[in-house]
This record gives sequence, C-alpha cells and structure tokens, in this order.
Amino acid sequence: MSEIPILRLRTLNNNAIASQGQYVLYWMTAFRRPAYNFALQRAVEWAEKLQKPLLILEALRSDYPYASDRMHCFILQGMADNAEHFSTTVAHYYPFVETERESGKGLLQKLAETACLVVTDDHPGFFYPQMLQPAAEKISVPLEAVDSNGLLPLRAADHDYPTAYAFRRFLQKELPGHLFNFPLADPLRTVKLPRLETVAAGIKKTWPAAGPELLKAEQKALARLPIDHSVTSTCKRGGFKEAEHYLRRFFEERLPFYPQRSEPDQQVSSELSPYLHFGHISTHQIVQHLFAQENWSIGHLSPETRGKRSGWWGLSDAAESFLDELVTWREVGFNAALFLPDYNQFDSLPGWARESLAKHRDDPRIYIYSLEQLEQAQTHDPLWNAAQNQLLQEGRMQNYLRMLWGKKILEWSPDPETALEMMLVLNDKYALDGRDPNSISGIFWCLGRYDRAWGPERPIFGKTRYMTSENTARKFSVKKYLQQYTNRQGEFSF
Repeated sequence: MSEIPILRLRTLNNNAIASQGQYVLYWMTAFRRPAYNFALQRAVEWAEKLQKPLLILEALRSDYPYASDRMHCFILQGMADNAEHFSTTVAHYYPFVETERESGKGLLQKLAETACLVVTDDHPGFFYPQMLQPAAEKISVPLEAVDSNGLLPLRAADHDYPTAYAFRRFLQKELPGHLFNFPLADPLRTVKLPRLETVAAGIKKTWPAAGPELLKAEQKALARLPIDHSVTSTCKRGGFKEAEHYLRRFFEERLPFYPQRSEPDQQVSSELSPYLHFGHISTHQIVQHLFAQENWSIGHLSPETRGKRSGWWGLSDAAESFLDELVTWREVGFNAALFLPDYNQFDSLPGWARESLAKHRDDPRIYIYSLEQLEQAQTHDPLWNAAQNQLLQEGRMQNYLRMLWGKKILEWSPDPETALEMMLVLNDKYALDGRDPNSISGIFWCLGRYDRAWGPERPIFGKTRYMTSENTARKFSVKKYLQQYTNRQGEFSF
C-alpha cells in the first residue's frame, strides 16, 4: 500500500481493522506538523484505502514532566497553526487540552471505539515509549506507530554507537539507500476523502475541543491550567509557520557563517532545535530545502565512508558542518534513546568515563553550588551566569556555552551524579528543546559520552574533557554576550 519504508512502521497489537468503523484516527503526539510527516502520510493512505474520513487528534496533557507556561505556550501555538491549516483540508482536526489533571483520560480509547484503526507517532524519547504500549492494549483496533524522526529510520541500526565517528561511518554507508524516501511535503494536498463533519456529541461534551483563546495561549487561559506558572513563556513563538520562518532566515542569511557558530558574540545558529523537538518541522524538510539551495544530487556523495566530518555530502563547507550537526549529532542521540538502556541515567556513560569520574569523586571543590543557586545564576562566574540567564529568559543557550555550562556544573557539584541530575533538571525545566534525545546527548557529552579520554588527568574532571570560562573568553569574543545577559561583565578578565 505504501511507499513509506517498512523500517518506519510498527504494529503495536494484533487487533483486526474495523472495516465498518467511521474513520481512520491519527493520534498526533510527537510530530505536530502537517508537512513532511510519515505518520500523517500513513494515516492518509489508510483513509484512502478504506475510503473513510480522517480524524486527527492532537492532545496536550497537563502532567508531562516540566509542564509549564513556557512549554505549553509553544505547543499551543503549534496547535493553533495546525487548526488553521487542517480547516482547509478534508481532514477533521480535533485539538484537546487538559484543563484539569487527567481530564483527557479515556479520550483516545473512546475515539478508537468507532475508528477503523489508529496511526500514531513512533518516538524513542521522553515519555512516548511508555505511553504507546498501554494505549495499544486498551483499544480494540490496530495501533500502528510510524517513525518520522530523522533522515535515517531508527531501526536501520540494530545497536547503539559509542562515538559520533562510529555512527557517522554507519550513516555514510547506510544513508544513501534512504535519501530517495522522503515524506510528502503535503500528504493531504490532492486527497479526496469523505468528510467527518463532527465527532460524537458525547465526546465533545466530556472532552471539549480547545477553543481559540486557549490555542492562542493567552495568559488568562494559561493561568487556569494545572501547570508550572513560574517558568514563563518566551518571545519565541511555536508552530510550523514560525519554524518555516526560521528555516528561510537561516538559509538566506546565516548558513555561510555557520562555521562560526561557536562564537558567543555571533548569531549564526539556525535556532531550529525547539521546532525539531516539538515536531513543528522535520529534518527532511530542512534537508530538502538545503539540497535545493545547493543544487545537490545523489551524485555529489563521496564514495568514501570513513566517517570524515566534512566532504562526504559534496556540499559547501558551511552546509557540511550544518548537516553534521543536524544528521550525525542529532540522530546519534535518537539511536541512544532507542538502543542504549537507561540512556538518560548516569550508569549509561561509557566505562572509562565512569571509572575516571569515580576516581576523582572525592577531590576537593573550591566552589559547590546548590540547584537553587545555579538556577538563579548566582555563581562567581559571570560568563556562566550569562549563559544561565539566557536559558532562563529565552529557553535556549548559545551552543558552545551550553557545553561550558555543563562542564562547570560538574566542577561545582559534590559528585558527578549530582552534577548530572542538576544539568537535566535545569535543561529540561527551562530549555525549549530540553527532554529531547539530542539535548540529553549534549548533557551526557559533558560527562564523556561520544568523547574520548583526555590528558592530562585533572582533579574532579579526571580524563573527561576540561573546559574553563577563562579559556573560552580568550578563544572567543564574549563581550557582547556578557553585556546582553548580565550586568557583571566588568568582573571577568578578558
């Protein structure tokens, strides 16, 4: 039936399709977008085959970890975009937002009672794996999960990779066979399906669809929700429309300067990470845009598959650098989330890192800060404070300083396990791309994952890579950054 690679499809129960059902239900959870979405495409294909209406349920719980005004606002703005978009299609879009804890309980099961089957998103991180199997057991129709996470299907690999180099070698050998299997830009564009005018009255009464005020994420509406209101929303707007704005800006203005992205005083990153995390844009859409801009074809690929960071794609240096971040570094994190047991736990670190950190766990610390002090950027280090202030204010952090940020938390914690715990709390609570496998990989890199042992062996750090604010300020210009995010720049020696 489908051109979607079989590696991207999983059936989670053995239930038979209910051919007399009223519709095909797409349960949108991780890929919250109408474009370049294999899961939506699969649901459309089933609806066409069965000649049934397509019902799209996009729900927002109130009890997910670190639910706050910041995260909710970003997601709700994406739901508003989706509501507007799907209103012009043959699909029926049903947005549901919990206004009380667990008020959405039973909605999926109820909708599935009159569905032919359910299609959903297959994501290896956050709470998604723990959510899918119980759902599959509760419903009486098939639940099919579809992987639309990255360029490489998650299950094209069969194990985790200890280094980015090893994963890059695997990518270079495996990826060419998948570069023609892109999802449709608009899977509903030319589709003719019966329309579902409304859902059952009982469902609308028990689980009413979110109204315009809530989907606009207006402050009064947010204030009534059972979420953390101390983590306020940022100026960055969510949704696929804003994601496409950042995509265009990056390729039109910033891509040539991307190799300078480590410079704190330069603003050349794509800023697409939150949109990738919440599923408002896909890697496929970004890569297709880049291929078109660079006039790329499969013939540009190098035959060498030795894991080199640049030169394999046959693109400009800036484009190669960007793709290494977008594809290699992002997707190695998803690989870990799927195949590395307890990938977000300390014991999943490589053995050499755990042994080295354990050897130095009792080393004296000049400074030890509590979680509360770190959270409020109350350290002696103005550059670290500035990075933390950016996280608090904007929900993001300059990419090089994000690494330094983690390294200093290791240095200022009583032990490495506490350091990891505080890094995860701060990142997941405040970063718009927190909780993501890629974001978690960045934190674990600070403790040795995907890195190698370094010498000389140092107090506290052991053989893990050593970074300091002083060296960062000597290596890069940080004056503008300090001026923007702290008033204490005079305390730092350049």
